[in-house]
Amino acid sequence: MTSGGFHVYDRILVASDGSDPANRAVEFGVDLAQQYGGTVYAIDVVNTDRYGEPALSSAELVLDEIEDRARAVLDEIEDVAEADDVPIETRCSHGSPHEEILVYADDVDADVLVLGFQGRTQTGDHVGSVANRVLGSTERPVLLV
Repeated sequence: MTSGGFHVYDRILVASDGSDPANRAVEFGVDLAQQYGGTVYAIDVVNTDRYGEPALSSAELVLDEIEDRARAVLDEIEDVAEADDVPIETRCSHGSPHEEILVYADDVDADVLVLGFQGRTQTGDHVGSVANRVLGSTERPVLLV
């Protein structure tokens, strides 16, 4: 959305995995929402591309632990947003991280996606694979912080 030649972000999607870059994205997204009077939509994706979707196995216990951690990350994000009086909604999804981020962006009609990134990787890439896939798969604005 634009207003008078500048962007207004009402619906700010923040993807997090609890890492330092993701925490930067959370702080930036909450600040942006506070500045524009917007809402933060936070997502943490349990990467089933990496772990699969097991049925009643030891791998299922690993996934349960990862999901518990993801929900704890989302709870922390809620605390940060609520401390700044920023409305927030969260989603914990299973699947391919970039695909689930894009689905959530569509579901909430996000005005902007805020993602953290590590900087230069060992292969010389500047953006991680999830952020790179999101960038290449959406026409929505994406802010990398």
